[in-house]
Order: sequence, then structure tokens, then C-alpha cells
Amino acid sequence: MSDPRITSSIFTRGAVDLSTLRGPAPASTRPGTRPHGGPTNGAPGAPAAGGDTAIVDVTEATLQSDVLERSMTTPVVVFFGAAGFPESDEFAPVLERLNAEGGGAWVLARVDVQENPRIAQMFRVQGIPMVYAVVGGQPVDAFSGVVPEPQLRQWLQAVLKAGGVTVAEPEDPRLDEADDALMSGDLDAAEQAYRKILADAPADPAATAGLAQVGVARRVAGADPSAALAAAESAPDDVAAQLLAADIEVLSGLAEQAYARLVGLVRRTAGEDRETVRQHLVSLFSIAGPDDPAVASARRALASALF
Repeated sequence: MSDPRITSSIFTRGAVDLSTLRGPAPASTRPGTRPHGGPTNGAPGAPAAGGDTAIVDVTEATLQSDVLERSMTTPVVVFFGAAGFPESDEFAPVLERLNAEGGGAWVLARVDVQENPRIAQMFRVQGIPMVYAVVGGQPVDAFSGVVPEPQLRQWLQAVLKAGGVTVAEPEDPRLDEADDALMSGDLDAAEQAYRKILADAPADPAATAGLAQVGVARRVAGADPSAALAAAESAPDDVAAQLLAADIEVLSGLAEQAYARLVGLVRRTAGEDRETVRQHLVSLFSIAGPDDPAVASARRALASALF
């Protein structure tokens, strides 16, 4: 299955012809609500869990009002599924939960392909589950199959951006669990949790920073901070002593001092030692993040020292 974040859309903009389904619009579901009395399974038509949702169950009669007209002001995500299909039953609740988190920033329009085959045909649905994003009355992106939740969240953010909507990305609860493990000193559990997040989202800055903190915590375990700093002071060219001192300074809230220490060491070393120091410094940068002014300044100093 393709990754909706990085692959081209499965159709070109405007390739889906919805014009034949336009017609006089009957009274539609009010924004922020969904029809009452639908099926009670996990397929389209099932009530979503509690929360501030914007979910509608679409038929041919309501397609214009619930999808096309709504998409002129609010991005609409159209979910094609059917009861009794495992992937569809699995994916529908995920979309419903994310819609509740969105608090009305986007509309989830559910289409039961068994009850509405003509809509599925118009959208060229060849398998379920399938998801379309409709903005400004036109489909703008789509994907088929089940995608991991981190990728789905990023795809939704892109849809919202296309619709001119900006919303804060909810915190990943897995990060809270990983951070709790780190703070409690369970470094193995913290590392496992951060790596699991990075497996789904390799560029996640919070997980990257957390994993770097695990590394620092392991390296300073059992060290006497005062003795380590004194040893580094008396042996300015001892790479191992300087790296340990930098780790201690970062954990002590003296990150800028740690960066300056290692940049200076880069200037005084060569070959494998220099590369070891450079990689160590870059790993410390990831704890603070690229937007930290101290990191930006230290990166410039590092570049000057290297070149």
C-alpha cells in the first residue's frame, strides 16, 4: 500500500466527475451532527464515539449538500466502506476518533458502498476501505487501504492545509508513555517506546529528542558530575572525558556550554576522533531541536570549525 504522505494522488485533480450527481439538495444534516437511527456496527452509518464530531452518512440524495456544498467551507473526508469487511470495520473507528479530536475542523462523510454503489462508481472506488479528500467542491487527494495512524494524521493535516484550515496537532499519547518511562529511569522501556514511534514516523522530532536523552542518561549513569567535569578540565584533549562532561552539562541545563566545549574539541582533533565528537554534538542538538537559538548558533560554529 502506498504512503499518502509522499506518493502522488491516485487520480488527477478533477478526474472524478461528480456533476451527474448534482441536483436539488434536500434538507441536510446540520453541520456538526449526523443522522439519527443508523446501523450500530462499525461501518458507515454507525454512531461515532462521543466528542465534538462532524460526521454524516451520505446517500445519492445528500451527496451535493453533505459533500460538495460543505466542502466549499470545510474540508470533507469521504470514507467508502461496508459492514462485514475487516479492514473497513477496523479503519472506520480510527477516522471517527480523529474527527472527534478535530472538533469540527473537517467533516467525515461515510458512504456504504453496498447501499450506494453509484456514488462508489462515480468516485472510481475499486476496493474498500477507500478515502477521498474533497476541498472546494473538488477531490484533491485519495488513498486506498488502511494506513498507520501517524501517517493518517499527517495526511489529514495536509488536507486541512489545502482547505485553508490550521489546527494544532494533538499530542501522540505514546510520547507521554515514553516520557514517563524516561523520567522514571526505565531507559529500556523508554528507548523501545521512542523507537516504535520513529518506526512509524522517522522524522518525529519529539521521539528523536527523547531517544537522544536516553543515550545521554545511559552515558552518565554512575558518573560523579563534579569529578567528571574536573577530569575534563585537567585533560582538554581527552575525547572521552570531554564527551562525558558535555553530557553532564546538557543534563544540568548548561547546553550552550556543552556545545562550546565540543565545538572547541572539533577544532583540536582530526580523523576518527573529530568525527566522533561531531556526531556526539549533533546528537545533543536533537535534544533541544533545530529551532533553538543556541543550537542554530552552535551549528554555525561547528560548520566554521569543520570547514
